Amino acid sequence: MSRTEESHALLVKACASAGLSAAGAEPIRIGENALWRLPSRIVARIARPGQAVAAARELAVARWLHDCEVPAVRPLDHLREPLEVDGHPVTFWHELPPHRSGGAADIAPLLRRLHELPVPAIPLGHLDPFVRLAARIDGAATLDDEQRQWLRNRLAALEAAWSGLPAGMPASVIHGDAWRGNVAVTPTTTYLLDFERTSLGPPEWDLTATAVGHGSFGSVSESEYAAFCKAYGTDVTSWGGYAVLRDIRELRVTCFALQHAAADPDHHRSEAHHRLACLRGERGPRPWGWTVVG
Repeated sequence: MSRTEESHALLVKACASAGLSAAGAEPIRIGENALWRLPSRIVARIARPGQAVAAARELAVARWLHDCEVPAVRPLDHLREPLEVDGHPVTFWHELPPHRSGGAADIAPLLRRLHELPVPAIPLGHLDPFVRLAARIDGAATLDDEQRQWLRNRLAALEAAWSGLPAGMPASVIHGDAWRGNVAVTPTTTYLLDFERTSLGPPEWDLTATAVGHGSFGSVSESEYAAFCKAYGTDVTSWGGYAVLRDIRELRVTCFALQHAAADPDHHRSEAHHRLACLRGERGPRPWGWTVVG
């Protein structure tokens, strides 16, 4: 059975429990989390096993943002908690109107509004920028022993650097995965999406995602980055701790690519190992022109 077929079987069970019809459902994305569009203008999100707490937090954050009048994707009102189907938490959301993915300047005003909000009475927890990295390094089947040890050493060095960051902006609620793919733009409204990593932490973490897109990956142009900084009101690259957050981001997306390379070596191995070579200083200076994996 393919991943899509397995995911569809979970969807059918979840919809039956929720009193919804899965007839005519279409896959939007089948990845670490699976998204399905139901004909009733509802989107079902099937999370990984063991993510029930995170799924409940996503629902709570989305409702809190709605109460604060921050445009965000909205869960169905009558399903207050995730459904659990064969160990997978499943949540249901209102489908957005027709939209396009946002750009760097689209996400900046939403991040500023988010960072300025009072901390809610939601158990958000604190940002862990290293979540699952050790497991991904250990499970990366395309690495040799020397490469794996280099990544372990890199992870340890960055964990130490994270604990000694210089002072920056006051801690706040942060999105946690604030790249432009998590923004949807309609003719009238720009929406925030995906609150899986929302937590308490340094606002600079959210800003670093776009800064790295510009300075490391080459996916955000000079003019787009200038518009992002202007819309938010600061340039995170001028902060003394930026290089640490940048390096953590680079390590995270490299380990993500290595995870995909292990599952599908023919398609992702070259990109994953190109990223690793860049981190090791073997591909010249930034930006490196990394391509999307996922």
